[in-house]
Amino acid sequence: MPDATVAPLELPRQAHRQRLQLVCCMLLLALAALWPGRTAHASEPWREALPARVEPLGSGTMTWLGFRIYHATLWAAQKPLDENQPFALQLDYQVKISRDKLASTSIDEIKRMSPAPIAGPTLARWKSELESAFVDVADGDELVGVYLPRRGMRLYDRNRMLAEIADPELARSFFNIWLGQPSRDDKLRRRLLGEVP
Repeated sequence: MPDATVAPLELPRQAHRQRLQLVCCMLLLALAALWPGRTAHASEPWREALPARVEPLGSGTMTWLGFRIYHATLWAAQKPLDENQPFALQLDYQVKISRDKLASTSIDEIKRMSPAPIAGPTLARWKSELESAFVDVADGDELVGVYLPRRGMRLYDRNRMLAEIADPELARSFFNIWLGQPSRDDKLRRRLLGEVP
């Protein structure tokens, strides 16, 4: 009876090399997906301006007459918020608002919350800077403000930095709209700061 043993199948050398390269590529992709800080937030350029370990401090939704305007999340390295460290305020919009309206409303709120009158030329300069920095937003758009202590602030949309404003006083006044008192929505302020769930 003839020998029924079959010789093992041998792949040509080139096919073996290609298979090995494919396995190596798959391993590298898997490792890249697990590499903290690099690929996980590549689509969030605003994180580059913050300490490596930032987490949501708190979040909440801003409403006006029952309409949802935006969902806000405050990102910081520690709780309670340390205003001597960089932090970010992320706003996910649920309505359409023009850049001019964003700037004028911001200036109105800055004036309302200021403990002392702000000079007209200063307000005009701030409004101009904000108008240049902002973009029109619509439902689903995101704006992120990053507070840089003693330096100013940066504004981002979902994909890129829109502007860097080197004015510490404007930066403090701008973020005070959400984090200071008397806030337009104290419940949202307390949620952002992580004081209430």
